[in-house]
Amino acid sequence: MTEDEILSEFRNVEALLEGHFLLSSGRHSAHYLQCARLLMNPDRASRIALAIAQKIPREIRNEIKAVISPAMGGIIIGHEMGRALGVDAMFVERPDGVFSLRRGFSIEPGTKILMMEDVVTTGLSSKEAIRAIEEAGGVVIAAGAVVDRSAGTAEIGVPFFPLIELSFPTYAPEDIPAELAAIAAIKPGSRVAE
Repeated sequence: MTEDEILSEFRNVEALLEGHFLLSSGRHSAHYLQCARLLMNPDRASRIALAIAQKIPREIRNEIKAVISPAMGGIIIGHEMGRALGVDAMFVERPDGVFSLRRGFSIEPGTKILMMEDVVTTGLSSKEAIRAIEEAGGVVIAAGAVVDRSAGTAEIGVPFFPLIELSFPTYAPEDIPAELAAIAAIKPGSRVAE
């Protein structure tokens, strides 16, 4: 899929939003990508996962034995990546503020894992999810995402394969431009900003 095709998919389902958004990273932006709307159609979600899988080099793809995603945003794309790669898909969640495997999920020590996100902005959640996976015994050999909002600047610590890299500006709370600050911020994501 080309960048224009991917953005067209977002626009067609009204998943590319404009306004003033407080991102889960704590940063502010005039743009928000609502991956849940993009992935709500199973056929579209499957196509997107296959496109991401094709970006992962074969030698890495062949080593992946499970996909683990952070809840909530990564669950759907993580499941579809599991289907695309023919492996189990699980998720980590943070009911107490720290990611962990729950719901009977477990990893055999040394299992090679793809950590899968919907959107990466700073990489903080990705690193937290990777830490939880490693604490559970997994070895994260790669990460993927539908969207890398950092345009390649997020450092995750493993090879990273996003479907698309975008460079929508984000701002620290003290650096919000006046025109954005004039609009009330909304928090459309799945977790409280840190």
